[in-house]
Amino acid sequence: METKLPRITREQLLRRVRGEYLEMPGLKLTCLQAQRLWAMDEQTCADILSSLTEARFLQQQHDGTYARLVDGPVAFPAPRMARAERPHASTRAARLQ
Repeated sequence: METKLPRITREQLLRRVRGEYLEMPGLKLTCLQAQRLWAMDEQTCADILSSLTEARFLQQQHDGTYARLVDGPVAFPAPRMARAERPHASTRAARLQ
């Protein structure tokens, strides 16, 4: 009996590779190493690494390895409280009538 493996989308691969680089600061891989790590064929792996390089998440080093463009923790903007506008007194009075 043949079992079908689930097909992984390109977006899932991008998230997976991005997540691995975020989880392992200092990670540097060649395309061949990345192929083995993430079980991708050569063309798919080159496409994923190229996309992440174009998005300025990765950069290709002089030795051919791919590393994060900026290593270290990812900075997210601090959340801000939303300000709700209160209805004017005359508007409230009109709704109550």
